[in-house]
Amino acid sequence: MKTKQILTPLLFSLAMLGNHAATAEEQQAPQGLPAEVVHVQSQELIHSIEAVGTLRANESIILRPEQSGKIQQILFSEGSPVEEGTELLVLESSLYQAELQAAKARVSLSRIAYKRAASLVKKKVGSQQDLDSTLAQLRVDQAQQELAQTRLDKMTINAPFSGVIGLRQVSPGDYVNSGQDLVELTDINSMKVEFRIPENQLTNIHTGQQVEIQVDALKGESFTGTIYAISPSVNERGHNIAVRARVPNRGNLLRPGLFVRIQVITGSDDQALMIPEEAIIPQNNNFFVMKVIEGKVDMVPVELGVRQNGQVNILTGLNADEVIITAGHIKLFPGMPVTPIFVDGSAEQAAQQPGA
Repeated sequence: MKTKQILTPLLFSLAMLGNHAATAEEQQAPQGLPAEVVHVQSQELIHSIEAVGTLRANESIILRPEQSGKIQQILFSEGSPVEEGTELLVLESSLYQAELQAAKARVSLSRIAYKRAASLVKKKVGSQQDLDSTLAQLRVDQAQQELAQTRLDKMTINAPFSGVIGLRQVSPGDYVNSGQDLVELTDINSMKVEFRIPENQLTNIHTGQQVEIQVDALKGESFTGTIYAISPSVNERGHNIAVRARVPNRGNLLRPGLFVRIQVITGSDDQALMIPEEAIIPQNNNFFVMKVIEGKVDMVPVELGVRQNGQVNILTGLNADEVIITAGHIKLFPGMPVTPIFVDGSAEQAAQQPGA
């Protein structure tokens, strides 16, 4: 009994001493403001150039007559596809047909005169001068026949290439003048898109490079094209370069004039360091990031790369798995203790990192 009475006060004294030691240790531990933090992560980064542009037809023309005349026939339906060489419009051509018949008659007569002169020269009863004169006249008459045939042919308007015929501006019986708009012909089997990129991206593009195209008018649809031409000169005012790509028109969904968004893939980085944009602190044309080392704030300069989807690529200044502060910078300063609050779902991993 005496032994128990002696041990009880002793154990109580040891317990109190341990509590005082724990309290002292807690008081020495840094107790800082709470700060939202994340881990620096490496991930794949696609380098690309983004631009906007307008779609153009592969080929598009306004059909116009080369000669005046009255429209005799319209041989197409508006909005329908036509093949190259198809007759589309016929103008009244009786006058040109008569001219062609007259030219053919003159050629026939000149050919007879030439043959007679050649026969006389062969029999040595005709002169060489008469033979040369009849040959020259035959050639003149043949040229007149070709001219009459050409004029007659131009009274029929054919499709110069395969495409879709547009809405006509005239009706049968209309008298049209040379150069007057008749109808549009458009080839939309493939489309062209022209866009401009900054001059500092010149080395990142080349012909044959693929482009991804999004069309606002066609939600959820994307198309793939290929760059086929790059302007040899740079725009002096905008310091940009014109680029053209050709895009297959899948299902003829695309139409000339549509506004499009273009993305040109220039490369990728499998181990790019990406952090939230809100972690960046701009100061005097420089950029800094606050990171947590052993429970205290440290401000480090960083070099920024591209920005994508609310994140920015860090080229220098940080390493993977380091802990950085994303909010509350105004209340913090270098050397100040903080209590990290992980907002990227990595609290368990963070507990194993030094200083977490």
